[in-house]
Amino acid sequence: MTLEWNSCTYAYRRWRTPVLRDFSYQLPDGLTILLGPNGAGKSTLLKLAASVARPRTGSVTLDGMPSLVKPYRRAVAWMPQNIVPMPTLTAREYVAYVGWLKGMNRRDAWDRAASALTRVELTDQADTNSSELSGGQLRRIGVAAALVHDARVLLLDEPTAGMDPHQRRVFRDTLNTLTEDVRVLMSTHDVVDLAEEADHVTVIDNGRILHTGTTDAFLTHTPVDTAAGRAAEGAYTALLTKQRKAR
Repeated sequence: MTLEWNSCTYAYRRWRTPVLRDFSYQLPDGLTILLGPNGAGKSTLLKLAASVARPRTGSVTLDGMPSLVKPYRRAVAWMPQNIVPMPTLTAREYVAYVGWLKGMNRRDAWDRAASALTRVELTDQADTNSSELSGGQLRRIGVAAALVHDARVLLLDEPTAGMDPHQRRVFRDTLNTLTEDVRVLMSTHDVVDLAEEADHVTVIDNGRILHTGTTDAFLTHTPVDTAAGRAAEGAYTALLTKQRKAR
């Protein structure tokens, strides 16, 4: 299974400088962490892969299947940065509704919603109106909605924002159970929290890839005088500093 961005160029307005220009990338197996400063193009890259946005030029494909067709959209799950509650739906109804939108029948979507909520430790909130959930709980609802159908690729945009340390640990454990069957691309600013547990790390800045490879290869960029426990942060900072000095 191969998810590819093929020579993609994208700008939010025709007269603006493209966020991505002639951008090509292939998602590796397992869990890949996508790092980059604000405005680097992380969310844009995910939106293109989720078929929420279309590239001006180029294409996004899954095993050669274009992102504009329904089978592609059923195979790819996306969790955006902002999870908007639906005041008329409970947590379980919210998750089941997403499954139905992805092509599941209503019964299967309803049953799988309960399982998805269990995986993110929200079973006790299944009947709570989504508008009454806390910010961290709402983020976990978004994760459950991304898990409810049989996606082959998960695209997660800042999924741990608003979660406390325990919730983050639950989320990390959940990801570890997924990556044998599902490829995960997760954008985050929380370098210390997740980068060292990933299979791969990709760093982008200004719409260009600064590094992509295994986590071990990423950590070779860590300066020798970096404090213990801050290896990922040191590697990330070193890559950005080197890029900006080269401009």
